[in-house]
Amino acid sequence: MNPCSSDTYPRLRPEAAPSWLVPVLRATRDADAASMSVHDLPPPETVGRRAAVLVLFGETEAGPDLLLQERAASLRDHAGQVSFPGGATEQTDRDPVHTALREAAEETGLRPEGVVPLVVLPELYIPPSGFCVTPVLAHWPDPVAVSPVDPGETARVVRVPVAELADPANRFLIRHSSGFVSPAFEVAGMVVWGFTGGLVDALLRMGGWERPWTGAELDLDSALASARRRHSVAGPDA
Repeated sequence: MNPCSSDTYPRLRPEAAPSWLVPVLRATRDADAASMSVHDLPPPETVGRRAAVLVLFGETEAGPDLLLQERAASLRDHAGQVSFPGGATEQTDRDPVHTALREAAEETGLRPEGVVPLVVLPELYIPPSGFCVTPVLAHWPDPVAVSPVDPGETARVVRVPVAELADPANRFLIRHSSGFVSPAFEVAGMVVWGFTGGLVDALLRMGGWERPWTGAELDLDSALASARRRHSVAGPDA
């Protein structure tokens, strides 16, 4: 049985995907963790921490977009980082689909009943946190307004056009002080990197949206400072 099939997760409805998302769904059939993660490490045999994130595609007149959030700068862990909505699995969660939808609702205020889960992607291991994260790819036929439910946890919730993520002018590589390198994007005054940047990079390839880019490399602090400067000049609504 395919672990990503609707037989395993009854709430999945891949047949409901819009035509522009079909290439991504097709690509998931051959996807594995190595092709989707920046951390080329298998999960440990005993995993104590599991989580799920909601990779939610919507659409406007300008084309497809992805829902991203920026964590509050005051948090102890991963402060200011950009991520997909999601979080740790709770004992009452039925499966990763339930976890992703529950967490996304708690963080962004979206209505789970308005989201159509399409496919569950391979579980990805994140060594810095020790989590094994399951991305749940979904479609948003009728998006609602979203915003941080708890500003102490989430600073911003943003729908980012796929075209902006694919724009070569917004793409580069981030080098962390530890030596870790990941794909990165500067959009909406945010720097998307690490686990989320690697997953966005994979989605652009899978959807046929990727465009040639230079592969320029920046250190993390410089990239964050540059994004903040540009965002302050453009204004908070840019």
